[in-house]
Amino acid sequence: MINVSVLGYGTVGSGVVEILKENADLITKRAGEEIRVKSVLDLRDFPGDPVQDMIVHDFEEIKNDPDVQIVVETMGGVHPAYEFVKASLESGKSVSTSNKALVAAYGPELLEIAQEHNVNFLFEASVGGGIPIIRPLKISLAPDEILEISGILNGTTNYILTEMTNNGSAFDTVLKDAQDKGYAEKDPTADVEGYDACRKIAILTSLAYGKQLDFEDIYTEGITKITDRDIVYAGKIGVKVKIFGSSKKDGDRISAKVAPVLIYPENPLYSVDDVFNAILVKGNMVGDVMFYGQGAGKLATASAVVSDVMEVAKNIGKCVEVQWSAEKIALEPFEESKSSFFVRLRGDKSQNAAKVKEAFGDVTEIDAGYADEYAFITGEITEGAYASAADSLGNVINKIRVPETK
Repeated sequence: MINVSVLGYGTVGSGVVEILKENADLITKRAGEEIRVKSVLDLRDFPGDPVQDMIVHDFEEIKNDPDVQIVVETMGGVHPAYEFVKASLESGKSVSTSNKALVAAYGPELLEIAQEHNVNFLFEASVGGGIPIIRPLKISLAPDEILEISGILNGTTNYILTEMTNNGSAFDTVLKDAQDKGYAEKDPTADVEGYDACRKIAILTSLAYGKQLDFEDIYTEGITKITDRDIVYAGKIGVKVKIFGSSKKDGDRISAKVAPVLIYPENPLYSVDDVFNAILVKGNMVGDVMFYGQGAGKLATASAVVSDVMEVAKNIGKCVEVQWSAEKIALEPFEESKSSFFVRLRGDKSQNAAKVKEAFGDVTEIDAGYADEYAFITGEITEGAYASAADSLGNVINKIRVPETK
């Protein structure tokens, strides 16, 4: 029998307990060993809940329990999750976590500690919720050089942009609706400013190239500046506004960013709407492969956590090595990365056309019927060139990147 302790009895933690109970026979058969929850760490009590008999309030009880072989961390946040996970690994216990903030910040260090103590640190649920992406990237795509990763990595922002597109609603209106439905947190900053997606693309890129990409080094832009007018313009040319987390390898250069983009129907991610996530990975041999599903939610995320628990159960006494060193990835200077840009300016065509021609050269004009604006799409230029041209104009309302290809 394998004994598990769960740190945190919130949404995901309670889901882990539920899955291990409801699917116990199936899990035992597939893992080759019975897996049961022995204890659950939480500051709260849960009278009337069967878990109450397993509740402990002091992490030291779990750390010092020789019967506990696997610790499941679902607390969220970096501290004290980092201290608890590190102590668990050093105590000879494997860890499965859904905590993207922890993995993005301390992934290489915790993997090294796990290897030193012949245990495992697994984090399938840290990216994409229930979508299997970490293990395929480590194993199924191991023969390939990864050329590009791009994805819709946050269900909250995808839901907001979908509602703005389908119903013509304003950002603030849809955000409140998302909060009312439980799709957005009371403080939605991490989602709408792109920080959540930034940590996820940092993890995926680090795994793809075996080195540490610090999320602080990734250019990150959220969706708070997207307006209903941006959505109307997009509709006029048959595209959608999405927010992508992406990284790309070009020779020895690697670039990464999180930002809103305009995508065409030919893009496989075009039809990914509502709270769903999708990740497109391009390998130099396999070509394009896409992973799609629910990127959040109690049971979807908990399912990914339990899959790691089962993987650990099959490898008790053996560390499954993960190629992710603390050596830093040196990103291409952001100002040198290239894109086309959809741009909106204050003032009509007569006030702007000549200045735009001088600043950007030939552009494709877009008319959505707004007399007080002038909108266009540039050719492919560097971020630095765009910034200089935009500064010379001085009347940019908003800009959205357009990927190099449809």
